[in-house]
Amino acid sequence: MLTAVLTLLAIMSASLNLRAEYLGPQYQVYLFKPLTMVFIILIAIQARKPVSARYKYAIIVGLLFSLAGDIFLMLPTDLFIAGLVSFLIAHLIYIVAFRVDVRLRFSGRSLGSLAPFVIYGVIMFVVLAPYVGGMLVPVLVYMVAILVMAWQAEERWSQTRQRGALLAFIGAALFVISDSALAVNRFRGQYYAATALVLGTYFAAQWLIALSVGYGSGDEKWQESHESRSG
Repeated sequence: MLTAVLTLLAIMSASLNLRAEYLGPQYQVYLFKPLTMVFIILIAIQARKPVSARYKYAIIVGLLFSLAGDIFLMLPTDLFIAGLVSFLIAHLIYIVAFRVDVRLRFSGRSLGSLAPFVIYGVIMFVVLAPYVGGMLVPVLVYMVAILVMAWQAEERWSQTRQRGALLAFIGAALFVISDSALAVNRFRGQYYAATALVLGTYFAAQWLIALSVGYGSGDEKWQESHESRSG
């Protein structure tokens, strides 16, 4: 019940933020963008039956660094590097979270699952590289981090088949889409739909990742049912 209430509050806050981004006033952006993340963080905090305590705390810390990144990026001064570093740390922490209770595998299947992320990364690098100037190295490092994060989310899903892992994987994929749209808008040229695309996928991504914390109970039975159907 509390999760549903917090989700509704997050949707309302995100909608008001998006409206303010396009129509103003600017102070509402400063209010509703971090407030949306606060509601999302509370969803992870109040999860009573998490996958594991380590997973829960890692996700919460990652969300907090994301909140810091949001604040840096929305301020009128150019704090893009500070925001980039904050989100880079958030992705590294998410990688740690997605590795909790999951084996590190170097099988053909595991390496094969990496291929789509590598291909996507190469495409984005080709698209952005001529336009990033002196930001080439930071952008490349960030790109590698977020793609590894998404890959590890997929690996967690493929190994555990937990509902929470699936939510986190979808969230990670949406995060990649959001940051890709943000990078194109910043380096290749601004476009009108960018704000809606970036924020819509971003808030959905963080919400799904936060929601994944609470799917620790009953997943064993669901996993057995899933395996029996697929087998």
